[in-house]
Amino acid sequence: MERYNLITKKNPREIVLLKGRPCIWGKCSFCDYISDNSNDEAEMANVNSQVLSRVSGRTGVLEVINSGSCFELPKNTLVLIRQIIKEKNIRRLFLESHWIYRHRLQKMREFMGVPITFKIGVETFDYNFREKVLNKHAPFRTPEEVASYFDSPCMMVCIKGQTKEMIDRDIRILKKYFRLGTVNVFNNNSTAIRQDPKLAEWFKEKYAYLNEDPSLEILYRNTDFGVGD
Repeated sequence: MERYNLITKKNPREIVLLKGRPCIWGKCSFCDYISDNSNDEAEMANVNSQVLSRVSGRTGVLEVINSGSCFELPKNTLVLIRQIIKEKNIRRLFLESHWIYRHRLQKMREFMGVPITFKIGVETFDYNFREKVLNKHAPFRTPEEVASYFDSPCMMVCIKGQTKEMIDRDIRILKKYFRLGTVNVFNNNSTAIRQDPKLAEWFKEKYAYLNEDPSLEILYRNTDFGVGD
């Protein structure tokens, strides 16, 4: 499992994959990432301190991810992140959170003491597909609701059941309402959710230009950020 990488292409930053407690929701139909979660405080502290020791501060920007939300990281890990921010002169932090925690984002901003770009796994702005197929438990109805809390949605495309029209609409919304975003081409995993290969081919051809868009990061594989397994 690779847990540290230096991203140099878009939004240069160091990124670390840490271990946290089980996801507060943990019932998304497409997700099997929660196997990296833990209830062992000593294990989490040991892994996270080793990974964070690699942060150099060379870009002044740090992204911290875990298999869930940043609010599920142990308190001692959050304190260590705050310490590293000061020691390494980190000017901006990227964190990810589930919709459930939307009312706690400001508290985290105050705790860390630097500007935070908060990501959220939206997956799609199509309410029925997000809630009834993906079981996301993020029952917002409009992109404005998301934008009032979060800075950077993570979208998921090319799932069986999605349509070209749904994906086109999601990309339009992403570009209209948000300065940053991530688009993940779904990769088959241990869940019953499956990629639509024809849709994936269509997406890669039609939206190839997004690879050069500085505001969007397109992930064709789960490990394209250089962390994970």
